[in-house]
Amino acid sequence: MPKQKHKGLTILAIGSIPLILVLGNSMLIPILPKMKAELDVSQFKISLIISVFSFAAAISIPVLGYLSDRFSRKAVIIPALILYGSGGFLAGAAAAWFSNSYMWILAGRIMQGIGAAGTAPIAMALTGDLFKGGEQSKVLGLVEASNGFGKVISPIIGSLLALLFWYAVFFAFPIFCLISVLLTIFFIKEKKKEKEPPPVGKYIKGLISVFKTEGRWLFAAYFTGATCLFALFGILFYISDILEKDHHIDGLLKGGILAIPLLFMTTTSYITGSKIGKKMKLMKSLIILGLLLMTASFSTLILFHKLVPFFAVLVISSIGTGLVLPCINSFITGSVPADRRGFVTSLYGSVRFLGVAIGPPIFSKLMEWSRTGMFLTTAGLTLLCGLLCLILIHVSKKEPAENSDTLFEKLQFT
Repeated sequence: MPKQKHKGLTILAIGSIPLILVLGNSMLIPILPKMKAELDVSQFKISLIISVFSFAAAISIPVLGYLSDRFSRKAVIIPALILYGSGGFLAGAAAAWFSNSYMWILAGRIMQGIGAAGTAPIAMALTGDLFKGGEQSKVLGLVEASNGFGKVISPIIGSLLALLFWYAVFFAFPIFCLISVLLTIFFIKEKKKEKEPPPVGKYIKGLISVFKTEGRWLFAAYFTGATCLFALFGILFYISDILEKDHHIDGLLKGGILAIPLLFMTTTSYITGSKIGKKMKLMKSLIILGLLLMTASFSTLILFHKLVPFFAVLVISSIGTGLVLPCINSFITGSVPADRRGFVTSLYGSVRFLGVAIGPPIFSKLMEWSRTGMFLTTAGLTLLCGLLCLILIHVSKKEPAENSDTLFEKLQFT
């Protein structure tokens, strides 16, 4: 591993990358009604502003993950951030000056989605490359906390920018991306590859080998990560709806209330990442505990309608999510050989992104069907994840050394 002269700034640079990803959708949510009115389009067309970003990212993530394995992490991250910022500028310019602005905004959002594919998932792989042992888990916890922090502040930033003019948020993206690009260029030092990357055919055979031997536990990890994000964004969609319709709460106050469960999740993610080290039995135990807390919380929410007790129970699921995600991140990042880490972590990022993308529309259908059914269905999903992780993830009784490069040889797979 190359020596990082400014370790704090290196961690800041890595943390800025997933923060950029989160801003992509969340910062736009407050301005969607204004955008609909200004562009004079249907609700479905406005929803595409969010959807095309998410699906473009989900499709592109595995490709950029492969490229990061074949070349380098920075060689993917920096152009991806530039593309992301350029897409934002195109969308803002279209809103300000173009006649057929809606289609150009969509084009800009697709560009941003492709750029987003080279951000957070590659940052996870980069963390696995640069940090080892307990330090790796701590930085992964910070990455997850940065992700959560972005979810907390982005609706507030979007609301504040909209006070200038409704499309100001698009012009903010290039500024945020420029800061992240500069941090990445100056403070992240990668180790030069000692040998030529394998041919595509050999690389694919290596990936097939990884998924043959570790496929079942990776499936459990991927499914769990996607379910956590699906539940998180689905519940936030539900809360946003009831705050406005049932409690007549809107604007910055609404954003502040929505931030409560996210703050609990972010804080728990940071603490979990800083404590787990390479303690694999502890990681598995925390994953199971977190999923059980989520199951208990979602099952109990059917009993509460008043806001204060509802949120008191809801934060239990947020704490559970904060326990699960850093441990899943550490398993996936630390258990895969470095030459295939980019693809495997990127595929994980892709399924997480799909979880985010499908959460709100599926929850909208569940809300129409039954409030009780919605919460019990979510509880059933988290319980299923807990069972899969319990059965499919086996860990060695002997813990790996804190400075070990990977957990790869320490996992026993069924």
